[in-house]
Amino acid sequence: MNRQRLADWGYAAGWRMVPKLPGSFVTTAFAVGADIAARRGGDGAARLRRNLARVVPQAGPVELEDLTRRAMRSYARYWHEAFCLPSMDADDVRGRVDATGIEYLDAALDEGNGAVLALPHTGNWDVAGVWLVGRSGNFTTVAERLRPESLYKRFVAYRESLGFEVVPADGSMSFRMLLRRLRENKVVCLVGDRDVTGSGVPVTFFGEKAPFPVGPARLALSTGAALLPVGCWFTDGGWAVRIHPRIRVSHREEVPAATQALADVFAGDIAAHPTDWHMLQPFWFADRESEDGENGKGGKGGKDSGQDRTGADGVEQGERSAS
Repeated sequence: MNRQRLADWGYAAGWRMVPKLPGSFVTTAFAVGADIAARRGGDGAARLRRNLARVVPQAGPVELEDLTRRAMRSYARYWHEAFCLPSMDADDVRGRVDATGIEYLDAALDEGNGAVLALPHTGNWDVAGVWLVGRSGNFTTVAERLRPESLYKRFVAYRESLGFEVVPADGSMSFRMLLRRLRENKVVCLVGDRDVTGSGVPVTFFGEKAPFPVGPARLALSTGAALLPVGCWFTDGGWAVRIHPRIRVSHREEVPAATQALADVFAGDIAAHPTDWHMLQPFWFADRESEDGENGKGGKGGKDSGQDRTGADGVEQGERSAS
């Protein structure tokens, strides 16, 4: 069985079996697994540790190890919740979300041009989506094509079961669908802190240069929609969602500055909750180039370590195809 088929089988087993097991047992099992992964220091844990060293530069070796362990536990919690969310009571989930900044979303929709919500890979962005469905109704997001196709379909079915509209990030058709939804005064959500296309713009992020996808800013520019950064993190009894004030982008020349502003907001939330940033991939240019050199190839900077992508990566390609 190749790795793709094995991953497909593993995710299928997770959605089928985890909700049926005792909650305390599963919580402990995921935490223990996270601790083991952190101690072994495989590729994903090593990249996470390297990324956290940028976010918390004052951390010494002992503190950095503790941050990595807690971050791996946070990532494990995300997957535990992902496997259980379809069987959880949506109203109960929403009742455990502490949401702030809702007035910025309401103001955007009152203008009538829709809203682009851009999130980093923090906390549980699927729970944020469940909350949004209850607050504002159906919204649209994109999903990167995964292999095998059966795995991609599982993730689409998972998010559709939560009330999301999911379109594939496969070029101009997906971009046009997002434009249509925004012009209908709907909400589009994009995970927008990691560029995997090689066509992002450089931003300064925790003092170093990193590529960010420009899809969120370009969508806002093309439609007049409000570009709203969103932060997500875990709390002891649930989740927090913070919607930030609008980032203005009126001209094409402003797209890089708007993307930098988005990165700055993301950095503020990540600095406040560093262990809830689930970035197990090479992120900064320096790390991407280092891994590309070791692998003897250029481009996207390392493997994705099993992290599914529901983000802005394919949007910018679609924008170029549709223009």
